[in-house]
Amino acid sequence: MKHMRVIQRILGPLMAGGLLAAPALPVGAADFTTSDGNWTFSVNGEINVDYIWSNCQSAASAAPVSGGLTCVGSANGNSSVSNIGNGLLPASISFGVKTTQNGIDIAAHFGLFPGIATNDGGSPNLQTGNGPTNTALGTTGLDIRQVYLTFGNKDMGTFTFGRNIGLFGADAILNDMTLPGVGAPGSAAGPAPSNTTLGGIGFGYIYTDWLAQIDWTSPDFAGFNVTVGAFDPLNSLSDDGAAQAKKAPGFHAKLTYTLPFNDTTKLYVSVAGITQKQNYINTDGAYDYTGSGADVFIKLDVADLEAFVYGYYAKGLGTTALFDGGAYNGGPGFGGDGQTRKSDGGMAQVTYKLGPVKLGVNYGISKLDFADGGFDEVANPFLVSKNEKGTVGAYYSLTKNLTLLLEGTRAKSTSQAGGSNSATTVNIGAYVGF
Repeated sequence: MKHMRVIQRILGPLMAGGLLAAPALPVGAADFTTSDGNWTFSVNGEINVDYIWSNCQSAASAAPVSGGLTCVGSANGNSSVSNIGNGLLPASISFGVKTTQNGIDIAAHFGLFPGIATNDGGSPNLQTGNGPTNTALGTTGLDIRQVYLTFGNKDMGTFTFGRNIGLFGADAILNDMTLPGVGAPGSAAGPAPSNTTLGGIGFGYIYTDWLAQIDWTSPDFAGFNVTVGAFDPLNSLSDDGAAQAKKAPGFHAKLTYTLPFNDTTKLYVSVAGITQKQNYINTDGAYDYTGSGADVFIKLDVADLEAFVYGYYAKGLGTTALFDGGAYNGGPGFGGDGQTRKSDGGMAQVTYKLGPVKLGVNYGISKLDFADGGFDEVANPFLVSKNEKGTVGAYYSLTKNLTLLLEGTRAKSTSQAGGSNSATTVNIGAYVGF
C-alpha cells in the first residue's frame, strides 16, 4: 500500500480551486476597507462534509496492481468501508488584501486549510504511519499551502510571486463537478482516512499541485491570455535513489482563449505545458531524466448546460501526481534507471441545471506505459496500466451558499499484466461556501 500512502500525502490542496469553481460562491464573503480607503481586506472559505461508503474488491479476488487507485477489502473478507470526512476539498479559510499604488494593483493572499480527519501528523493530508491513526484524543492539522503576492495592471499584465496552484492540469480539476463532493474515495476507503479524496485525480488528469513559483500573465488581447513562469523543482515521489540539487527550475506555461457568443453561450479553450529535469544518484551511479507534459481543455457553456473535454500527454511525469512513477527505477544492480514512462489520459463531463438542482456525469481515464528497454517489464510486471472511473452526481442548492449533494462512482484499476480491481462508492453530504 506504499502508493496509497503517497496519495494520502500529496492530495487535498484544492481549496482555492473550489472558490474559483463553485458558481454560487462570492469572490469575497466579507470585504473591509481601511479608514483612509487605501487597503481592502477580504475573507472567504468553505466547509464540506460527506458520509462516504465504498464497496471494495474482495481480497480473495483482488489482482496486484502497483499504482492502482481502487480499494481492496480486508483479509477477513470485509469489503465495505464507511467514513465521515471531507471530500475532494479540505475545509479552508482564506485572507486577502489589495490596494492600488502609482497605477499598479497590488495584492497578497494567505490560505489556511484545516480539515476534520483525526490526524496528529501536522498536515491534514499526511498520515504519519507511526502507530494507529484516527483514534480517540487525536486532532486534525492545519495546512498552509497558499502564500503569494501579485502586482500589475491591464497594460503590463500581472506578476505572481509565491506558492499557488500550478498551470498544467488546473482547468480539469477546477471544473471537475466532484470538487465540492467526493468522486473517487482514495484513502477514505481505508482504515486511516486523510482529509481529502481523489475526485478525478489519477482518473483523467494529473494533480496540478501547489507550487512555489514566479509567473507573468499577459494583458487580455481579444480574448487571449498567456501565462509563463518558473517553479521550484519538485523531487520525484517514486525514485529509489538520493535526490540531487537541481541545476535549473521547472518551467510551465498556459495559453487561454475565451469567446463569448452571447450572454448565455461561451467557449473557453486552454493549452498548458510543463517541464522539469530530475537528478538522482544510487549505488549504480548518477542518472537524470526530464519530465514534460502538455494538455488541452475545451469547455462550452450554453445557458444551463456545461460540457468539457480534457486530454493530456506526458513523458517522465508519471500518473496521478507530478513525478509519481514517471521513470523506471529498478534499484541497485538492475540497471536502466531513469528511463522515462509515457502517460496519457483525459476526462469528459456534462452537467445541466434544473432550477436549484445540477445533474452531472463525468468519465475519466489515466494510462501509464512501461519504459523502453525491457527492464521495466521484468521488474514491474504488475505496474498499473490504467485507472478509470465514472461518476454521476446531483447537487441541490438549498440556499445561495448551502449545497446538498449525492454522488455515485464506479472505479477500476488494471495492471500491465491484465488483472483488474473494481470498486463502487456512494456519498451524501453538504457544502457551505462563504
